[in-house]
Amino acid sequence: MIQRTIPSSGEALPVIGLGTWQSFDVDPKNTGPQKKVLEVFRKSGATLIDSSPMYGRSEEVVGALTKDDGYYFVATKVWTKGKKPGIAQMEDSFRKLKRTSIDLMQVHNLVDWEVHLQTMNEWKKEERSGTSALHITLMACMQILKRSSTKYHSILFNSITQSMTGMQKKDCWLPLPQMEWLPSSTGLLVKEDFFRKCAGKMLPGWTKEWGITNWSQFFLKFILAHPAVTCVIPATSNAEHAHENLGAADEPLPDEKTRIKMAELIESW
Repeated sequence: MIQRTIPSSGEALPVIGLGTWQSFDVDPKNTGPQKKVLEVFRKSGATLIDSSPMYGRSEEVVGALTKDDGYYFVATKVWTKGKKPGIAQMEDSFRKLKRTSIDLMQVHNLVDWEVHLQTMNEWKKEERSGTSALHITLMACMQILKRSSTKYHSILFNSITQSMTGMQKKDCWLPLPQMEWLPSSTGLLVKEDFFRKCAGKMLPGWTKEWGITNWSQFFLKFILAHPAVTCVIPATSNAEHAHENLGAADEPLPDEKTRIKMAELIESW
């Protein structure tokens, strides 16, 4: 599996992670499919698991299946207002995830982000949380970066949900590692769901040149081919789908000419 370096720490991170929105929001006593996904996930060498209090029982399920296993790079979020409620929610995440430290703590959808980042930076010094981050839309990220203040240089990750077609527009893509304001940033992207559009459609023959064997790999390789992306985090509770997703983490990745061709194909539907 391709690995990319987290600019802020130098740590190598496999480029395919695992999202848990809806897919891990299940009865903690009935987690057979999720366990199989993690088996495929770990066998491939992937490490990052992303969750949030917003995702129902997902944190609890992840905690039950991984416990305090040092193998995983665990990411979660805070999603509430106020310093004390934020601390309480993050403490609850530690309990549910069964971890003494969390690799990546994020502010979900910018909810009271300035307050929570202060707490995260304090915890980072105590090694309770590895990095502070924002889980946001691209437009929100742009607004923050336009501010003149430099006191938020400790934002080390930006988790952005981005459209495949939007990534081809110069004014809609933020090359995070190259930003002067955030020289140590990295980006995690959640793939957009185009599967309804491609249902029943055959892959173009030219995709084989890039090792693409299914539509999941088509979308994921398109995103991974952008140099600003460190990791993508597709969610699934299906072991077969997890295997397909992980297949996108192999070379080769599409060149820029091919990425434009891929975007044009989607836009033509």
